[in-house]
Amino acid sequence: MPEVSRSDRARFNMVQQQIRPWGVIDERVLTALTEVPRESFVPDAYRSLAYADIEVPIAAGRQMLAPKIIGRLLQAVQAQPGDKALVIGAENGYLAACLAHLGARVVGLEDDPALAQEAEARLAASAVPGVEVRVGDGLIDPVPGGPFDVIVVTGSLPTDAPLAALQTQLAARGRLFAVVGRPPLMEALLVTRTAMGDFRREALFETRSAPLARAPESDVFVF
Repeated sequence: MPEVSRSDRARFNMVQQQIRPWGVIDERVLTALTEVPRESFVPDAYRSLAYADIEVPIAAGRQMLAPKIIGRLLQAVQAQPGDKALVIGAENGYLAACLAHLGARVVGLEDDPALAQEAEARLAASAVPGVEVRVGDGLIDPVPGGPFDVIVVTGSLPTDAPLAALQTQLAARGRLFAVVGRPPLMEALLVTRTAMGDFRREALFETRSAPLARAPESDVFVF
């Protein structure tokens, strides 16, 4: 019987003790999170925390989403083989790798050139196919290559205003995931474009997430 590595055991425990108890029951998603080596996308200084239930710091002052959040969002967007997926805030490439494992063709946008280069290098080192990393914002203009079946915004947005432009880039039956709001009131939302072209919005869960770089600021009133 082959020996189980420490990383494989930690990945298994992450899925069974953090992700599955948080309501993630999609076996395809659980398999992807079991098989994609999260430690390969974590800075060396934090490699021991790759499977901890925290937002691991990465370059440029960013943080990886916690494993259970990744699980819930992957379950929500239901990426299928052949889907076109857009990740706004590609960061270190981990989410793109998970979407690719589910069969999606992924465009990852990252506004920090150094971080985009790091994501490319980590994806290449892990031999992840079907992911293109581009330097760009994603909230200003429509992204070439759309419409997309899946759009994920990895950082939070202070208001839902940017969703109006993003949801128009969804294909019929496309799914958009984003966290909207300011602490302590932040909510994960799923926007689905119906076959008739309308948009259906669903509140998934309450959470806290670091803001997306260059996300537009909301007006804050002080009384």
